Amino acid sequence: MGQGRGRFVGRRRAVERAPQQQSAPQPRVQQPVDVRSSIPYGMRLAAAWSWRLLLVGGVVAAAIFLIVQLRYIVIPLLVAVLIAALLVPFSSLLQRHHWPKWLAITAAMLSALTVVGGLLTLGIWQIVRGSDELAAQSVLAWNDFRTWLLEGPFHLSAEQLNDVVDQIVAAVQSDSGILVSGALSVGSTLGHFFAGTLLALFATLFILIDGRGIWGWIVRVFPRRARAAVDGAGFAGWMTLQNFVKVQILVATIDAIGIGLGAFLLQVPLAVPIAILVFLGSFIPIVGAVVTGALAVFVALVFNGFWPAVIMLGVVLLVQQVEGHVLQPLIMGTAVKVHPLGVVLAVAAGSFLAGIPGALFAVPIAAVLNVMITFVAGGTWKQSAGPPVVPSSPLWRTVPQRPGYQRGE
Repeated sequence: MGQGRGRFVGRRRAVERAPQQQSAPQPRVQQPVDVRSSIPYGMRLAAAWSWRLLLVGGVVAAAIFLIVQLRYIVIPLLVAVLIAALLVPFSSLLQRHHWPKWLAITAAMLSALTVVGGLLTLGIWQIVRGSDELAAQSVLAWNDFRTWLLEGPFHLSAEQLNDVVDQIVAAVQSDSGILVSGALSVGSTLGHFFAGTLLALFATLFILIDGRGIWGWIVRVFPRRARAAVDGAGFAGWMTLQNFVKVQILVATIDAIGIGLGAFLLQVPLAVPIAILVFLGSFIPIVGAVVTGALAVFVALVFNGFWPAVIMLGVVLLVQQVEGHVLQPLIMGTAVKVHPLGVVLAVAAGSFLAGIPGALFAVPIAAVLNVMITFVAGGTWKQSAGPPVVPSSPLWRTVPQRPGYQRGE
């Protein structure tokens, strides 16, 4: 029995010493790679912002392209909105004093046309009345300048001066084709100007007559859930636009008083028409200030001489600097709730993108967009139920309440 037990134990140990039979290798399952976790969070955040910014930039670029293509329609409409921002409160005031609507609208339109037309007529009439004297003084000034060139420090001879004049005449004659094309271009521009003026007048008239219906149609274009936000943002932008127009008139008046008073103190003829033209030109950025200021300096040079013209130039530059660095950034920025730096940058960007119209509409567009975006982002329009609050302005209208259209819905 002991021997059997020994054989059993030996057999078990032999089995334990024998190499284990290796099982067949199992196929290794490859774990899926998480690409998102392998990209740093900062890179993912930058990519998310990038494609969204590219999408917004593409939409803005498309909108600017359409505006440029339709500029002969868009610009008169924007001018009409600016004029309406000035005339709507006046028309509403007359209607609150029990004037019939048609009479209040007629009075508002005629008042605007009378003021602008009267100022233009007065300025142009005085300039035309003094044109003969201005021409005579211009001839005398040219003769004095010619004498100075001949006898002054340059010591030019009559032959040299005549050669310069002949070269100028030859250059003009050789570029006659350019002059003709330029005249045609000016004619086309004048045609567009008169057509745009008529369109702006008609658009202003329709805004005064049916501004409520126009605004109601615009609001109904948006989805029902967004109409309360659009209505409130539009009201905030309209109030800001009215403040802009009032402040712009104040700035133009200060410019006209400053330059007109300088011309009066220097005893420059045509001081009144110069002030009128400065007032009207102040509504056209860049070109208006340059043209009216140059006219004031030219009149001072012709009638009063060199040094009064230099002083007049200093007055014009001083007024323009005060307007550009004090009135526009501070007064305008405060009225339209835009930082002074934003006003300066908006004017610069607008003039760079669209020239004179861009500079004219840059500040009001920036101000309106700023107020509208701030209103929508604030979320106050979600807190009240029911149809939007409708102001008394004729541009406004209660949006018809439909099923499911409530604030904050």
